[in-house]
Amino acid sequence: MPKTFMPEVTDVPGLRELQLRGLQWTVAHAYRGSEAYRKKMDDAGVRPEDIRSLEDLTRLPFTTADDLREGYPFPLLCVPFEKVTRIHASSGTTGKRKVLCYTRKDVDDWTHFFARCYEMAQLTPEDRVQIAVGYGVWTAGISFQMACEAYGAMAVPAGPGNLDMQCEFLVDFQSTVICCTASMGLLLAEEVNRRGLRDKIRLKKMIFGSERSGDAMRRRIQELLGLEHLFDIPGMTELYGPGTGLDCVYHTGIHYWADYYILEIIDPETLDPLPEGETGEMVVTTLRKEAVPLIRYRTRDLSRLVPGDCPCGSVLPRHDRILGRSDDMIIFRAVNIYPGQIDHVLSGIPGLGSEYQVHLERRSDGRDTMRVKVERDPAGDAAGDRELIVEVMNAFKTKILVSPEVELVDYGSLPRSERKSKRVFDDREP
Repeated sequence: MPKTFMPEVTDVPGLRELQLRGLQWTVAHAYRGSEAYRKKMDDAGVRPEDIRSLEDLTRLPFTTADDLREGYPFPLLCVPFEKVTRIHASSGTTGKRKVLCYTRKDVDDWTHFFARCYEMAQLTPEDRVQIAVGYGVWTAGISFQMACEAYGAMAVPAGPGNLDMQCEFLVDFQSTVICCTASMGLLLAEEVNRRGLRDKIRLKKMIFGSERSGDAMRRRIQELLGLEHLFDIPGMTELYGPGTGLDCVYHTGIHYWADYYILEIIDPETLDPLPEGETGEMVVTTLRKEAVPLIRYRTRDLSRLVPGDCPCGSVLPRHDRILGRSDDMIIFRAVNIYPGQIDHVLSGIPGLGSEYQVHLERRSDGRDTMRVKVERDPAGDAAGDRELIVEVMNAFKTKILVSPEVELVDYGSLPRSERKSKRVFDDREP
């Protein structure tokens, strides 16, 4: 029987028992090992022995990105330095980089549950996985590669960018799976199509990481490359890195590894827990992480827990695709808008391409304006622009409650990116 990376527990009671043991260990470990965690818990009036059930999780204080930045360069470290075997860091786009330490066990655990992603995507040892994500201090390429090797498939460590090389590898190595950002996936799909390589490659699956992708973009990539499946792989530096979940072949939500961390969804304003099906902020608590455990860490990512059982039969619960970040929210004329809502609206309108830009400006009279530039479908005709513009305006008005100016542009005229595409440009002065 082939090796499996799935959890040993097969039912919900078993999973909850595993989570409780992991939670109790994590709280005691953090209390003993970190002065910062110990102070937070003492201030909240809770000690490790108070955690007797999973419901006691809500008694614990939240951890935030500020806790990681304030402890720079080695925040919330709970083990002696001689046990640290690696560090990774976030991009630092919102200030000082968040640096995370890893023990040998942390790296082994990460590799194990990342290999589960490949198993969930139904890869086989015959697959050839082209890893077109960044290598270095970021938690990307090395984790994709180590898990691929642990799973037993062939790793092709291509790294990001360099379309000539990516296309050459697809043809010469006959890669069957590629791991990349959604923006890189679109760029590559269009390039394969432009070069007439579709019949010369064997690509069947794509695994997206690092950025949100709309349905229109996904459909376009799938059509251009003839893919069987596109998978979403979430992850962030604080929570090991990429590989903390994956949607199965039924694509009904992202299965997350509840045997390695607990996921809560909270109201970002009231901080109250939200029930399944309601969108809120994702909060994670690790269950096995040694070097830098997380206790109720506010990720700022927005999603929802998917209720019910998945057709695949997995015991692992699901969350929806990431809608955006709570700190990415746009406030336009007193309306709160998340980028994922814009993706959703535009993806549902036939005749549009997958790429768009939103430009926010403030007029001299103090009035804010929103201009949406969106590509026409490659088969579209400019003669129908007027009707399509009206449809886009009406969709924004009814679904997002704002009235933007809309401009249709030719397919391929908006910039593509090998990494993450910037789509919202807020040029309003504070």
